Amino acid sequence: MATKLQIENAEQLIYENELLQLTVLGGIKIEGLDRMRITVKLELQESSRPPIRHNLDLYNDTQLEKFIRKCAEKLEIGTSVISASLSELTEELEKYRIERIKEVEQNLKLKIKQLNLAEKEEAETFLKSKDLLNKTNELIGKSGVIGEEINRLLMYIIFTSRQREQPLHVISLGSSGTGKTHLQEKVGELVPEEERVSITTLSENAFYYFGKQELKHKVILIEDLDGAENALYPLRELQTKKRIVKTIASKNNKGETQTKYLVVEGPVCVAGCTTKEYIYEDNANRSFLIYLDESQEQDEKIMAYQRQISSGEINFYEQKEIQGFLQNTQRILEPIRVINPFANKLNLPQSVFKPRRTNNHYLQFIEAITFYYQYQREKKYDKQTGEEYIEVTIEDIENANSLLKEILLRKSDELTGSCRNYLELLKSYLKLKKKKQFTALEIRKQLRLPKTSQWRYHKQLVDAYLIKKVEKKGKQTNQYQVTNEKEYKELETQIQTMLDDCLQDIKRSIVPKRSKAKVERSKVTKTAS
Repeated sequence: MATKLQIENAEQLIYENELLQLTVLGGIKIEGLDRMRITVKLELQESSRPPIRHNLDLYNDTQLEKFIRKCAEKLEIGTSVISASLSELTEELEKYRIERIKEVEQNLKLKIKQLNLAEKEEAETFLKSKDLLNKTNELIGKSGVIGEEINRLLMYIIFTSRQREQPLHVISLGSSGTGKTHLQEKVGELVPEEERVSITTLSENAFYYFGKQELKHKVILIEDLDGAENALYPLRELQTKKRIVKTIASKNNKGETQTKYLVVEGPVCVAGCTTKEYIYEDNANRSFLIYLDESQEQDEKIMAYQRQISSGEINFYEQKEIQGFLQNTQRILEPIRVINPFANKLNLPQSVFKPRRTNNHYLQFIEAITFYYQYQREKKYDKQTGEEYIEVTIEDIENANSLLKEILLRKSDELTGSCRNYLELLKSYLKLKKKKQFTALEIRKQLRLPKTSQWRYHKQLVDAYLIKKVEKKGKQTNQYQVTNEKEYKELETQIQTMLDDCLQDIKRSIVPKRSKAKVERSKVTKTAS
């Protein structure tokens, strides 16, 4: 009879030869290759003798020898027959375990979708279309992202940068219930499933136990940074150094202590949500900060969408189709170097805080847009290295300036995002009521704010001299007044002027080159004549 392990039932593995039948009850564990503990039922073929049941480690010689002698005595057969049968069983179980490990690993791996020719052509045609960013933004909206037109496109471009050697990162800020996680989740669904990792909570050492290249060029979506505080340090290291290493002590088979290195490599693109701006300052410095739209207009858009869902007017199948299409456009983007020939002429306003990092983010975002436009950019080759690259165009800079205007404005503001929102709502209220002065209670009731939040905002605003107390004789209630109603508009104008001036400078520098080239071509034509 040919030796064979019957594996139809994983909980009852049967091995037979001409003399014996060995049944492994309960199957075997596939983890821990340094041992093979089993519960075995051993019986003679075509015999009335009762079978022998025993649990042992097949890799433990002492246990094995005792078991062989016991079986030989009870079944009255030679020890060599039992020893040979157990040896053959061990080999079969080893093969079976290796196959099971491979099978489990394959199941854990996300299957990378292979695009057919029609899907590739459709994605390429879209990426070559005019007004690509606006068309992309329209599709993002149709995929189920309501409102947040600037923020959703910003986030999409940032997620696209994961394929580059210097990916960008983003943190969504806003009050509780404003849809931070929803925005991140819905835009994240436009990234191919095999290239994103969604995390709800993180332990301190969680990142160290990913595979060495398991996170490379992936988007890490952290639902709530408040639940991942202990993991923020390795996360920052992964963002900055693109590699984290941890040493741990463990014992080998001989009981000797040895040092192991846990290495996880990037680069990665990280996205997270929080209501607490100051707590995550170190992480925020490495990221684009997106402040969610908390306006009444955005509330109306969300509620209208909720009513459409309830009335059955939303086509969820169409949303899934659009998600799949945008994922396909991401799949055909290829890593390519981007060079910005205009970088030396791009300057940020002096009002921007932490200009070194912000300047780097600004330049990288322009490159990310060029990367997304790679099917519309001429491929060039480095004369020395032969490396392929594409160049930033004026259109890319204009698109970046349009999307980043609010980001740069916030980066130039000495107030936190929530405090700035409060001040602008306060200004709107005073303008509507044609008032100059106000009480804290009056505004708190109008904006429906908790007293502690308003107290925190007022402290910031008084320290920044953006509001001041007005004392009036005979009145116990404090009156306040806004010191400069136009300060934010002035800051916005300053930033816009700086960006426009840089663009005009670039355009002026290009025109003479084009004119010179035209003159040279004219001379060549006349000479030929």
